[in-house]
Amino acid sequence: MQAIQFTAPMEINIVDLPEPTAPGPGEALVRTHRMGICGTDLSCYLGKFPFFAYPRTPGHELGLEVVAVADDVTNVKPGDKCSLEPYVNDPESPTSRKGSVNCCPGVQVIGVHNNGGLRKGVFAVPARKLHVGNDLSYDQLALVETLAIGYHAVQRGNPKPGETVLVIGAGPIGLACLEFLKLMDVKTVVMDMVQSRLDFCQQNLGIQHAIQFKPDDSPLAELEALTDGQLADVIIDATGSPKSMSTCFTYAAFTGRVVYVGITTSDLTFPHAPVFHRRELTLLASRNAMPEDFEKIIQLIREGKINTGLWITHRIAFEQVPAEFAKFTDPALGAIKAIIEVR
Repeated sequence: MQAIQFTAPMEINIVDLPEPTAPGPGEALVRTHRMGICGTDLSCYLGKFPFFAYPRTPGHELGLEVVAVADDVTNVKPGDKCSLEPYVNDPESPTSRKGSVNCCPGVQVIGVHNNGGLRKGVFAVPARKLHVGNDLSYDQLALVETLAIGYHAVQRGNPKPGETVLVIGAGPIGLACLEFLKLMDVKTVVMDMVQSRLDFCQQNLGIQHAIQFKPDDSPLAELEALTDGQLADVIIDATGSPKSMSTCFTYAAFTGRVVYVGITTSDLTFPHAPVFHRRELTLLASRNAMPEDFEKIIQLIREGKINTGLWITHRIAFEQVPAEFAKFTDPALGAIKAIIEVR
């Protein structure tokens, strides 16, 4: 079958991969209809993502059709439309057994650690990682994984009613966080360097409070004015920028929580005694998402509480990927979410 392959940094080819004829125990054979282009995919293409080796077929934000299942599979059936939870954990690891399947030490992410779904034919996945949404479109199902990353980050921050939550970075993951914060009884503030992204948040997501980041004290002053000097109870940094991740503590209220959902390979430093210690802050990481997050999001989309149509700003066909993929690395394009139509 035809598949897209990252053969080296900034090099894409269409290749032939073998197509399985039957699922193994616990597996389902699936066919990709839609793939969302993720920041991870762009970093892998550019050669900047850790744990990624070439050659590799990307694709973990997927809208899938189930084609066949093994005899021992009962949670899905042929014809089901599904979203994929791409984090393949070891169910017997101590981490998984205590419920943290999202960060099992040996977790393998489909499309990152092994070949993903950007291919024309069928491929095998663990059936337990499929989440059925037959009343959703393949576009919607392809967006569930991105939304799940944001949902898990919000859960890590655990905002309480009446608290102020600051999301730094209005890219897809930051937007995913905002989708769930707007459903909560909190004051939500978004910060980004790019005014057009802030405009999108206000005009399409209904986020009232937006602060454009500038390299001076004005963002802090704006946040102080919005919160009567109390600052943010929860900060979710979705930038992946070492500078932002090192300085975001400045915006935190006393006893606040800071959640890193963006990823960097750089070392981070921040002022301990005058800020982190003095304010008794809590620092949290947020990795991947939980199985129940996928189910929750599918239900919210089903209920019309999340409008995924606002997200999709660009589309390309499978055959266009080698020639067109690179353009999505340019922030000036203004892509919120690009979808690859595989079928």
